[in-house]
Amino acid sequence: MKQRCFWVTDSKLYQDYHDFEWGVPVYDDETLFEFLLLETFQAGLSWITILNKRENFRAAFDNFDYHKIAKYPESKYNELLQNSGIIRNKLKIRSAITNAQLFIVVQKEYGSFSSYIWSFVNHQPIINKFHNKQDVPATTELSDQISKALKKKGFKFVGSTVVYAFMQAIGMVNDHTKHCFKYPN
Repeated sequence: MKQRCFWVTDSKLYQDYHDFEWGVPVYDDETLFEFLLLETFQAGLSWITILNKRENFRAAFDNFDYHKIAKYPESKYNELLQNSGIIRNKLKIRSAITNAQLFIVVQKEYGSFSSYIWSFVNHQPIINKFHNKQDVPATTELSDQISKALKKKGFKFVGSTVVYAFMQAIGMVNDHTKHCFKYPN
């Protein structure tokens, strides 16, 4: 049987996420936006809650198309508030629209959101060497720095904890613990 990181449950969905997505470097803007949106909705909730609703989010938010989301009218915002398949938090829904608009601004300024976000780690993943749950931080100085930079640009729901989870999800940091079969040797 494969040994996985401490946080993985017996849920097939969770195992697949861990085995095929978490910690794998992502450089395309479409996937980066998907993870940014999902991580902002995850704030204060468990990741499995978001994973269980991921396909609902995909349908509700036009396949995470940030160009469409950036142009959502008030009627679409109100429609999302009524969608029981997603997290119906007024501020988080509003932030998805705002963050989509700012995502495009960053793309124009840096050529891509990927170029911007990966510049914080010199475009190379940080490979951590954690042994157990107690070793893995919720935030780091780097996630604090990125959080401040994103907030300065106007992004919402991008506190340091959310940013660190985003960094883990997109592979900017590889936090697979040393006993995990996904740990890079």
